[in-house]
Amino acid sequence: MDIPYIKCHGSDNDFIMIDERKLEESLTDEDRKEVALLLSDRLEGIGSDGILYVLSSSKAEACMRMFNSDGSEAEMCGNGLRCVARYIIEETGKEKVHIETAKAVLPVERVSDIYEGIATFSVAIEPVSFSASSLPMETESEQVVDTVLHDLTEDQTFTALSVPNPHIVSVVKELDEEVLENIGKKANNSPHLFPNGVNVSFVRKIDDNKIFVQTYERGVGLTNACGTAMSASSIVSVIVAGNNPALPVTVMNKGGMVQCIVHENEEYKVELQGNATYVYEAEVRVDISTQSFEESPHHVHTEENERYSELREYARTEGGL
Repeated sequence: MDIPYIKCHGSDNDFIMIDERKLEESLTDEDRKEVALLLSDRLEGIGSDGILYVLSSSKAEACMRMFNSDGSEAEMCGNGLRCVARYIIEETGKEKVHIETAKAVLPVERVSDIYEGIATFSVAIEPVSFSASSLPMETESEQVVDTVLHDLTEDQTFTALSVPNPHIVSVVKELDEEVLENIGKKANNSPHLFPNGVNVSFVRKIDDNKIFVQTYERGVGLTNACGTAMSASSIVSVIVAGNNPALPVTVMNKGGMVQCIVHENEEYKVELQGNATYVYEAEVRVDISTQSFEESPHHVHTEENERYSELREYARTEGGL
């Protein structure tokens, strides 16, 4: 099977984007899982946090499905959605389109550059729920807000929410990757608490409406960035850390930065604004039966990558790294 693809990233959360509409053969869900396992492997494969599959939709300009590097499917992927948004916007020539995801049809659009020379796209992150059952999370409480989770640690409080994939977020004074990784692993090996696993984020407030976020992503591990985690963290920073929902929240991460606009009417929702960078384009010949593949030469987007490197360094400096 010959598969053209684009290696892309949002805030260095990197993906292999495959337009299934261009394939000669249809993929089954088992195919999608096997391709994700084969190609996302950073040692033996191309390497990525997951695969973005672009499909036709009867409800929107396109449909996005995202499979993590471990073969599991995510309900939503904010950084990946920006990459698909760019792809469909450039394909259609429209400034604003809609993308069907597992839980909702979401508007996406091109907006003002978040950093000079960085094409920026805004995606809606919704639905948002604080109901513990929406994650799901096994607890007697209807909601978990700024609460110690004794199964994970006695030293920190967490807020649980789905956006729509499951997150727990802790506001901390200092980020400790080792502690984050340990809690992330523990949470994702606690089916009595999180039957479907959970994304775990630590948030450090840098200044008013400016935060630094790092995430242990379910199905992936420690990541440079996770779009829905940054969205969830921006909401928690308003509720727990006193950020102003009337102003954008600038979110720094190891991979770059985004802006989150938190809307708190009857229900919360977030506009996630950030890059959708193309690293290179290529084609891969995949044989699922033998778990093997062969790549064609790459067309590298050199200037685009160099520009993003400047943004990454700026964000890391601002974040105190």
